[in-house]
Amino acid sequence: MKVLSKSRFKLGLECPNKLLFTSNSQYANRKNEDSFLQALAKGGFQVEEFARLHYPNGVFINTEPYEYEKAFQLTKDALLQDNVVIYEAAFLVDNYFIRTDILEKKGNHIRLIEVKAKSFNPNKEPLFVGSKGGLVGGWKPYLFDLAFQKHVAKLTFPEFQFEAFFMMADKSKTASVDGLNQIFRVPLNGNPRTDIIKQVSSMNEIGESVLSEVNVDEIVNGIINDKYKYNENIKFSEALISFKDAYINSKYFNWETKFSTCKRCEFRASEEEKKEGKLSGFEFCFKKQHNWSDEDFKLPNAMEVWNFQGKNLIESNRLFMNQLTEDDFNIVPIVDKISPGERQWIQVTKSLEKDDSIYIEKEGLLNEMSSWNYPLHFIDFETSTVALPFTAGRRPYEQVAFQFSHHIYYENGNIEHKSEFISNTPGEFPNFYFARALKKSLENDNGTIFRFATHENSILNAIIIQLLNSQESDREELILFLKSITSSTKDSANPWQGERNMVDLNRVVKEYYYNPNTKGSNSIKAVLPASLNSSIYLKNKYSRPIGEINLTSINFEDNHIWIRIVDDQVVNPYKMLPPVFDGWTALEKEDNLSEMEGISDGGAALTAYAKLQYQDMSERERTEITKGLLKYCELDTLAMVMIYEHFKEICEF
Repeated sequence: MKVLSKSRFKLGLECPNKLLFTSNSQYANRKNEDSFLQALAKGGFQVEEFARLHYPNGVFINTEPYEYEKAFQLTKDALLQDNVVIYEAAFLVDNYFIRTDILEKKGNHIRLIEVKAKSFNPNKEPLFVGSKGGLVGGWKPYLFDLAFQKHVAKLTFPEFQFEAFFMMADKSKTASVDGLNQIFRVPLNGNPRTDIIKQVSSMNEIGESVLSEVNVDEIVNGIINDKYKYNENIKFSEALISFKDAYINSKYFNWETKFSTCKRCEFRASEEEKKEGKLSGFEFCFKKQHNWSDEDFKLPNAMEVWNFQGKNLIESNRLFMNQLTEDDFNIVPIVDKISPGERQWIQVTKSLEKDDSIYIEKEGLLNEMSSWNYPLHFIDFETSTVALPFTAGRRPYEQVAFQFSHHIYYENGNIEHKSEFISNTPGEFPNFYFARALKKSLENDNGTIFRFATHENSILNAIIIQLLNSQESDREELILFLKSITSSTKDSANPWQGERNMVDLNRVVKEYYYNPNTKGSNSIKAVLPASLNSSIYLKNKYSRPIGEINLTSINFEDNHIWIRIVDDQVVNPYKMLPPVFDGWTALEKEDNLSEMEGISDGGAALTAYAKLQYQDMSERERTEITKGLLKYCELDTLAMVMIYEHFKEICEF
C-alpha cells in the first residue's frame, strides 16, 4: 500500500518532481549520507522523547513504518477512551497517512502537538507571520507539515475538533539539571523513535522544561483555506490531490525546473553510484524538460558556478557555461583582488578552456602576506549547539566550545603543533576553560592569528556574551583578550575591532586565489586537496614522515605520513585519519556505549562530543574518542598551515 505521508507532502512542496524519486529507492539521495543532517535528526528524536515526559502515560502506537492499517486501527481503539494521550497516533484516509508526535484527547477535543527540535524565542517578534502579512520563510515547511496533519486528521474523524500546536525548544528558558541531553540516548542501530534509552521516568527528575507549546491553529487554518500559500503556483487543496497521485502512481510531475532549487537537488548520483545501479533524479528532470543527453551532463554548466544565482538562464535556455557571457555576472573590478563577479567568470573561462592552472592576484596576496607578523598562529574550533543543553543554566542551542587546535608557523619555516584543548568531562560547561586555554596559547607574542571562515569569530563573540552574564572572577580580563583578537558581529550593540583581529584565511582565498580543482568551492575541505594536488612543494614535503620534516605533532607519531598519491592524485588527508578504536577486537567494540566508528568531518565530531557526555562511559572508551577528536582537529589547523605554505610557494614569498 502506498500513501502520501507528511514527509512526502513536504518534499512535494519543495519540488513535486521529487515525489517520483523518493518513491523509488534506485534514485540516489545525498541527504542520506550527510553526517550533519544525521546529527540533527538524532537531536530531533531526543526532543520528541523529552516532550513525551510532559504528557505521561501515553499509548504508544508502536508499529513498523509500512504497517499503516495496523497503526490506524490501534489509534482508533485508543481514541475510544474519553481522555487519552497517544504517542505516534496514526491517521489513514483516502491514501493519506500521518503520524502525529503527541495527541491529547479530552472528550471530543483533540490537540495535535507537533514536536520540533527547532528553537524559538517568545520575546522576539515576528515569529511565524512577517510584517507584510506573509509567512516567515523559515517556518513555512513546519507550518505546512502541521496543516497537512490537521487536514488528514479532520478527514479521518470529522466528529472531533482538532487544534494544532508546536512544542519547541524555548530560548528564553534554561536547563535545570546537568546532562539533560544525555538523559535520552539515541542508539546507532535500531529505531530511534522506539529504542531511545531514557534515563528518567518523569519530569520531576528534570525540573523546569526547556520546551514550550505554541498554539498555531489560526495560522494552520489559514494554510488549509489558502490564506497562506507555499508558492503562488499551487493551492493547498490542489497539492493534496496532485501530490498523492504523483507519488502513489509513480508519475513524473513535470514541475518547472528552477535554477536555485535544481542547483541544490539532493537526487544526484555520482559516477561510482551509477556503476552500482543508482539513478539520478537531477538528470531525469533535465533530460525530460531540456532534452539533455548523457554527454550534456559531462559539460560544465551554470549551476556549478560558485555563488551564482543564474537569473533567467532557464527561461533563456542558456544553462551551459559556453552559453554564458561576462554580462551574466556583476563584475566590479577591485584593485589587486578578485571580486565575486570576476571569480565566477574566471571559473567559467578556465572550465571551458580546460585550464587547471591557478589564477592568483599575486601583488595583492604579497601585500596581504607582508602585513602578517611572525610567528603565525593557526586555530580551529570544534563546537556544539543542541536543543537539550548538556549543562544546567544553559539555554537551547547555546554555543558550546569544547575543543581547539593551534599550530604555529615560525619565520624560519619550522612548524609546531603548539597546543590544544578538549573538554571530555561529562556535565562540564567548557567555554570559560576554553577561553582561558586559548588566551594562554596566544598571549605570548603579537603574531598574526588565522581562522578559516567566520565560525571562530562568531563563537568568541558568543563566549564574550556568556562571560558578561557570568560571575567569573577573571571575566573582564578574558573579555579584553577575546575582543583583542576578534571583531564584533553585525548585531552587536557595541561594535569593536580588535587590534589583533584574526585573519580569515577563507577571505584570503576568495580575494586572491582561484584553483580550478576546487570546482568553485571555497571550503577548507575543497581548498586543501586542491592545493595539495597543485603544489609540487607540498607533495614532496608531506609525502615524507613527520619526523623527517620541520614539523612537530602532539597526536601523531614521527613515522606518520600525511600525503599518499594514488593514480597521480593526492588522497584527501581527512580520508587517511585512523578509525576510532583502531586495534580493538570486535568483542571490545561491541561493548562500547558510543558505537563510534570514525571522526573525519564536523558532523561526526558533534556526535562524538555528545557521546562523551555519558557519565557511565569507561575511561578507556572516553580516551579513544578523545584521541579521535584531537587528531581530527589537529588536521584542521595543519590544513591551514599547508594552504599558507602553498601561498608562499606560488608567490615566492
